[in-house]
Amino acid sequence: MAHRIGDIARALGAEAEGDLDLEVTGASEPQAAGPDQLALAMDPRYADGIGKGRARAAIVWPGADWRGMGLKAAIFAPRGRLAMAGLTRLMDPGPAIAAGVHPMALVDPTAQIGAGAAVGPFVVIGAGVRIGPGARIASHVTIAEGARIGAEPLILQGARIGARVTIGDRFICQPGAVIGADGFSFVTPEKSGVEEIRETLGSRAEIKDQTWTRIHSLGAVTIGHDVEIGANVCIDRGTIRDTQIGSGTKLDNLVHIGHNVQIGQDCLLCGQVGIAGSARIGDRVVLAGQCGVNDNIFVGNDVIAGGATKIFTNAPAGRVLLGYPAVKMETHVEIQKALRRLPRLASRVAGLEKGRSGTGED
Repeated sequence: MAHRIGDIARALGAEAEGDLDLEVTGASEPQAAGPDQLALAMDPRYADGIGKGRARAAIVWPGADWRGMGLKAAIFAPRGRLAMAGLTRLMDPGPAIAAGVHPMALVDPTAQIGAGAAVGPFVVIGAGVRIGPGARIASHVTIAEGARIGAEPLILQGARIGARVTIGDRFICQPGAVIGADGFSFVTPEKSGVEEIRETLGSRAEIKDQTWTRIHSLGAVTIGHDVEIGANVCIDRGTIRDTQIGSGTKLDNLVHIGHNVQIGQDCLLCGQVGIAGSARIGDRVVLAGQCGVNDNIFVGNDVIAGGATKIFTNAPAGRVLLGYPAVKMETHVEIQKALRRLPRLASRVAGLEKGRSGTGED
């Protein structure tokens, strides 16, 4: 689909100059851009790339000499990544799901699907399900009995939504996600080795045989509005109360949310984050890739944790964390500096000990 430069600029709320009737059919990196593509050069570092490509129009930084670059039109983006968000939204055609319910979908007679739905083949929608208007549901999705989903959801291939799950409006779910599986919760008739170690921090009086008894999950999952779930995310249902994900929160691929977890609004959880059962996460928390959060602790509002951070204790609001175990980021940096000096320090200590040994001192 072709887009005029003027229309793109208006969609982005940005200023533009040159031939605003010029049309482009897509976007590209500057050096690879063809004459019908919009070059993305929102930083002066990419200026040389425009000369290597064949673009006639580009998104550039404010004040760029676009005419000197040989362009016929330019859109000015003070904040490049924000412009990318608007541009990609404008140019994304979305999945090709035919309007209506595909004849090879299986929809329970008691399910209610709002107007304007597009439901692909091999979709299974269970009894009592309610889905709002404008739903787009790709092939092989299953939505179990009693689930409630708001308006304009986009649920992609192979996603599994469990029984009694409640989801708000404008939900986006990537392929393979599982929302509402049973929680991982087991108990032993006698005190288990894990419980003993938690109390003693490492010592064990006796090692005994133990067998695990399953604790069933009676709760479900409640998800707010404008939530996005990445591919192969797993969100476990609660044991008694629901596991909760607040509005505006985004989960990257392979994130695991344990049973009873409560996550606030507008959080960002990157790939392979794992949150153990009954942890509570505040609003606007950012957990970088491979972060882990211990069970039954609280992470305050606006906490930011760097990659692979392991949070074992409560984290105060606004804290920036890094490391294993998690400490303040500036403390972690000092620890790493000290670790790098350890070989030299060890060598000096060995030399001092050798000197003392040579003098006959004990």
